Amino acid sequence: MAASYRPYEPDQVMLLPAAPQDWLPGGHLAHFINDTVDALDLKAFYARYEGGGSRNQPFHPAMSYERMKQAELELKAQIDALLARAKATDEAEVHEPELDLPAEIERREARLAAIRQARERLEQRQRDADLERGRSDDDDRRPRGPDGKPKGGRYKREFGVPENKAQENFTDPDSRIMKRAGGGFDPAYNAQTAVDEAAHIIVAAELDNAAPDANWLLPMIQAVGDNLGELPALGLADAGYRSEDNLKNAPIEVVVALGREGKQHAQVDARQYPHTAAMAAKLKTEEGQAAYRKRKWIAEPPNGWIKSVLGFRQFSLRGLHRVRAEWKLVCMALNLRRMAVLGAR
Repeated sequence: MAASYRPYEPDQVMLLPAAPQDWLPGGHLAHFINDTVDALDLKAFYARYEGGGSRNQPFHPAMSYERMKQAELELKAQIDALLARAKATDEAEVHEPELDLPAEIERREARLAAIRQARERLEQRQRDADLERGRSDDDDRRPRGPDGKPKGGRYKREFGVPENKAQENFTDPDSRIMKRAGGGFDPAYNAQTAVDEAAHIIVAAELDNAAPDANWLLPMIQAVGDNLGELPALGLADAGYRSEDNLKNAPIEVVVALGREGKQHAQVDARQYPHTAAMAAKLKTEEGQAAYRKRKWIAEPPNGWIKSVLGFRQFSLRGLHRVRAEWKLVCMALNLRRMAVLGAR
């Protein structure tokens, strides 16, 4: 009787889907991520993408106010020239190169509309800033006192007119032009993190489109309290978070630098800035110096890990709301990696 063998089919694909445990070692990061994601409430993510959404055609990320005005004139002239060519006779068109005039006109008109919108946003932002500093649209460029009378001098520009070097990002109007480390400027956002001393876990992450950090000290302390259920015992911050109001109103003990590390800061007037003067005195004590020295090795490593380990150096999304969510997602991804490493010890 002939032997019975199972059929040998080397081209057969897998009958069952591959399982992570069959391919990855037990301590692999993917297992930790898989278990953690299963425990997360992801309804907000699903709801955000259920409706889909449009995709915007990108423009160059920056153009100054002066260049916008120049580009408007140039584009108008180009559109007029193209319209004139479109009206030219057939005999004249024989001698012209092939050109899809309707498409060229449409492309330039779309570009012109984008420039106009960017210019209008800059002008509106400047009007708001001028109103906040006490100007009015009929001030004739003359500063006025509380009584409404001119007090000497003149404003450099008319009300609501931005500086020629003012810039706007066509791709992401919510971003702002900020100084780049090492020189130069980029359209950017200002990301904030609060880091736990013991495990280097990011316990609070926020983001906005204003370059100064000083407005974030108190909100970040509160964010830590909201996330952890209690306020930290001590907060450490660099000189960018320095302000008399911050030192006065901080709900916890803080150690905030008053200048760049290793450089002497200006003398503080204790009568006008009593809390800043008290901080200057604290930073001269051995205890204050020892506390502040911790800031660099607590706060800086997660920033380096985000850039070097995760490879995250620019945002994929556009708009303040979306970028803020992306930043928190990036911080969460770093936290998961960190927690997996700590759990394996």
